[in-house]
Amino acid sequence: MAGIGKTAPDFEDLLPAMAEKLGGDGLMRELCNGFKLLMDEETGVITAASLKRNTAVLGLQDLRDDELASMVREGDLDGDGALSEMEFCVLMFRLSPGLMEESRLLLEEMLEDQLKTAGF
Repeated sequence: MAGIGKTAPDFEDLLPAMAEKLGGDGLMRELCNGFKLLMDEETGVITAASLKRNTAVLGLQDLRDDELASMVREGDLDGDGALSEMEFCVLMFRLSPGLMEESRLLLEEMLEDQLKTAGF
């Protein structure tokens, strides 16, 4: 992510290992738990302010306000300035190259099966 200084921790993609250990349902449960940890209790979404309140949990306490706002904008698909639970999960998958590749391969396999079943 552009603009993050040297104080930001190195990103280690743990989602593929979590997916392997927990399975798909378990991974989604953990993502939901992560969302609930970071969301604003009153609005039910993740905002830059709620993210700022919880940066120590993430080890990101050195990030500036504009960097936190940029993180929210990165995943804000509907442009409302916040992350819904779905937007948060999509962002986590997008930030995980390993999971994206696994998802792409699974999708290709499913499409091939559908084509075979349809007689193509």
